[in-house]
Amino acid sequence: MPPVLWGKFIVIMVSILRMRKRRFNNVITNNNKKKSLSTYCLPAKDTDIVDEAIYYFKANVFFKNYEIKNEADRTLIYITLYISECLKKLQKCNSKSQGEKEMYTLGITNFPIPGEPGFPLNAIYAKPANKQEDEVMRAYLQQLRQETGLRLCEKVFDPQNDKPSKWWTCFVKRQFMNKSLSGPGQ
Repeated sequence: MPPVLWGKFIVIMVSILRMRKRRFNNVITNNNKKKSLSTYCLPAKDTDIVDEAIYYFKANVFFKNYEIKNEADRTLIYITLYISECLKKLQKCNSKSQGEKEMYTLGITNFPIPGEPGFPLNAIYAKPANKQEDEVMRAYLQQLRQETGLRLCEKVFDPQNDKPSKWWTCFVKRQFMNKSLSGPGQ
């Protein structure tokens, strides 16, 4: 099922795609009013961009190049790189609850967005045009990070022994497009 755009609102060459969510943050809309992204959530049974990124991660992680056909592909690239960062943290966790705590911490940790120093994908993302776009981008990426981390824990941890699956953690050393969201040596 192809991703569904959030209206026709595209921020900084990243699609604001609808997703199933457990946590909701407010964003500032075009008319400068705060609005919860929960308004734009998909029903629980629908597949969203986070599900798609997790599902295709194992295949995509082997790509050194990735053809960008639309803004949704840029979002998929970011989530795929973020999954790699999550797996680095999850391989060190002893239980699912510890993994969920690590994912929550990683999701809310300060992170660079397009246009800022340290953002590894500045070549394929445009810089936010103003403060409002900056805030919307940061809020959306933070929600993507939180939701991806929580859902990844569901996939990575074996319910039988509460340990990370080697089938997932074996991908820690792989680098999608030879990029990483963390700095060198991290």
